[in-house]
Amino acid sequence: MADYSTQELMIVAAAREIRDGEVIFVGMRLPIAAFGVARLTHAPNAVGLFECGIARYEPSAETLYTMADPANQLGAAWATGLLPMMTQLPAGRVDAGFIGGAEIDRFGNINTSYIGDFKAPKVKLPGSGGAADIAASAKRLLAIMNHEKRRLVERVGYITSPGFLDGGDGREKAGLVRGGPAAVITDRAILRPLGDSRELHLTSVHPGHSVEEIREHTGWALKTAPRVDETPPPSPAELDALHRVDHEGHWR
Repeated sequence: MADYSTQELMIVAAAREIRDGEVIFVGMRLPIAAFGVARLTHAPNAVGLFECGIARYEPSAETLYTMADPANQLGAAWATGLLPMMTQLPAGRVDAGFIGGAEIDRFGNINTSYIGDFKAPKVKLPGSGGAADIAASAKRLLAIMNHEKRRLVERVGYITSPGFLDGGDGREKAGLVRGGPAAVITDRAILRPLGDSRELHLTSVHPGHSVEEIREHTGWALKTAPRVDETPPPSPAELDALHRVDHEGHWR
């Protein structure tokens, strides 16, 4: 039996995508914990930006349920408003942004708006918030979501947050001069864009899962990278850091 949960592995795998010294636009839910783990382990100089107008170095000493919790404001390096924070994206100051989504397709386009025809949707989802800005303007995009066939689809029904659009140089043709998806971390695997098509490929399989199983739970004919690794399990230091930023176990 593993001494860590699937959620813990997802958070730690996401944290590993953050590099030391980077400016990270931190999304809701699991990315909040991932930023804290990175800051307490391998990226002590990373800076976290939060859409509500908070910038901070040290992660909060309290478990955060939302980015605007008072604990996130306490000790912040900068407490401003929505617009000053969002302008850091088009200014090119954000190295990576974390978001989730209801659907993602093989070119990394993310839907958080509508399931079904947007004129008469089966389900109306919360929408973009700042996710479209993050996906359009951060130097790279990191996505976290559960790995289900209904969520990893051939083509999203509505593009809330742009990935590589139709693949290839579609993003550049649309005027998006930087960025694009760099990794999709799921509860089964890690996918990354490869080749000229920039299609998402399977690059890492989490312990206890298989390539065949992951393909069965993907809504397109998932290709594999030339080399598919096994995702390293969380180290004791990473788990310790996670327990410090989420000591109540809300996100774990």
